[in-house]
Amino acid sequence: MKKPRTAMKRRQRERAPCQEGREKCVLSGRQVKPSTPTGLARRQEGVLLQASLSPYHLFRDTADVRVFRENLLSWYDREKRDLPWRRRVEGEVDLDRRAYAVWVSEVMLQQTQVATVINYYTRWMQKWPTLQDLASASLEEVNQLWAGLGYYSRGRRLQEGARKVVEELGGHMPRTAETLQQLLPGVGRYTAGAIASIAFGQATGVVDGNVMRVLCRIRAIGADPSSTLISQLLWSLAQQLVDPVRPGDLNQAAMELGATVCTPQHPRCSQCPVQSLCRAHQRVERERLLGSRSPPGSPDVEECAPRAGPCQLCAPPMEPWDPTRGVTNFPRKAGRRPPREECSAICVLEQPGALGGPRILLVQRPSSGLLAGLWQFPAVTAEPSGPQQREALLRELQSWAGPLPAPRLRHLGQVVHTFSHIKLTYQVYGLALEGQTPVTVVPPGARWLTREEFHTAAVSTAMKKVFRVYEGQQPGIRKGSKRCPVSTPSSRKKPSPGQQLLDSFFRPHIPTDASSLNSTAQ
Repeated sequence: MKKPRTAMKRRQRERAPCQEGREKCVLSGRQVKPSTPTGLARRQEGVLLQASLSPYHLFRDTADVRVFRENLLSWYDREKRDLPWRRRVEGEVDLDRRAYAVWVSEVMLQQTQVATVINYYTRWMQKWPTLQDLASASLEEVNQLWAGLGYYSRGRRLQEGARKVVEELGGHMPRTAETLQQLLPGVGRYTAGAIASIAFGQATGVVDGNVMRVLCRIRAIGADPSSTLISQLLWSLAQQLVDPVRPGDLNQAAMELGATVCTPQHPRCSQCPVQSLCRAHQRVERERLLGSRSPPGSPDVEECAPRAGPCQLCAPPMEPWDPTRGVTNFPRKAGRRPPREECSAICVLEQPGALGGPRILLVQRPSSGLLAGLWQFPAVTAEPSGPQQREALLRELQSWAGPLPAPRLRHLGQVVHTFSHIKLTYQVYGLALEGQTPVTVVPPGARWLTREEFHTAAVSTAMKKVFRVYEGQQPGIRKGSKRCPVSTPSSRKKPSPGQQLLDSFFRPHIPTDASSLNSTAQ
């Protein structure tokens, strides 16, 4: 069987910047998950950690913990959004179905906005309402429904987990955060805690991007939240604050607060139910009082007073307080590596005269790596320049469809699409097989689809943008993007204003906020 060729070299499994995943270790020839600490061990670690830190950044007063829980839950009961996964969980008495409903929502919400997830979640649960339904589905069906949601390995691992539950665990979900993380592929500490607390009522805290931001502001933690020390502290604080009676609601309330009130750029502090406990807000008030040269007798605002040496939780001295930012001085933004840049030459090959209407050629990507198992137009890496790029692409096309009229291969423009770790520039070509005998036989891993079938197939958002360039027959060049060399005449005319406007419409969306640890915005 011929292996499908791809536009990119095989690479390691796709991972979102904050998506949960753990390295596997080899034991007795088998790959197994590393052991995870028990809930008791984690609580003991948290106690030891907090004992060595400045009380200013902690919750040392049990009355403050009680106020935090009561105020936050009261606010959540009044203000929580009506979301389909919440309705499904509240109305489900079967624990395995409850856990499955939470699991699907949490996986979909990783690195994806709530507004985008709602329709995908609804269609998913209509198609596969139980673990057994998902376990019996094909990967092609899963990819097809997931198409456009991004980070496609999430859907694949979700199905792998469902199959393990059905085939190895008797159809029953593990009941604790520890066993969920140990037994289910792709389930990390956050997702395990969310399922255990929301579906099973386990009193375990969770930390996602929203909770991280809330905690850093509430306790004025200015150190790098991605560091091991701060990560451990945040989990310890979340465990300390979780409500033993309503753990799932408390966790969802903290995420809701971060998603709707304590937002990254424009927090609505006046609407915050825990403002009285917020060290960041207190710092803003202190700076305001100092700036207004307040008279004697003004209320004191507590400051950090480390026992010895510089505080490990405050912002480093080289990053002073910015009075224009207010509470958004917290959390500190972690440094991010820019995505590496790659180029690819890709072609939309169409048979306008095919039986049953025009058809376009798609080939399947490998079963592992970036966009595993999805379909795309034939492509090659665009390392060669000039005519070599065109020749390499033509050879790739002929390996799938046989002899082709080389002079008809036209360059149409380019599309830039950013994945989590790759900025990929597609040089878009088009080739229409006019007046030729329709190609009806293709090697394994390829197929001819109608345009209608293409729009419902398991293809990535990038492929849809490439196809829109082909359909419009207009250059798809992003302003200011780094161009790959292409074999086009130097005398190509500058696009008209109308073409430039159309080009801007075709620009792929590039996420701009990847600052969260696990941006599950519930």
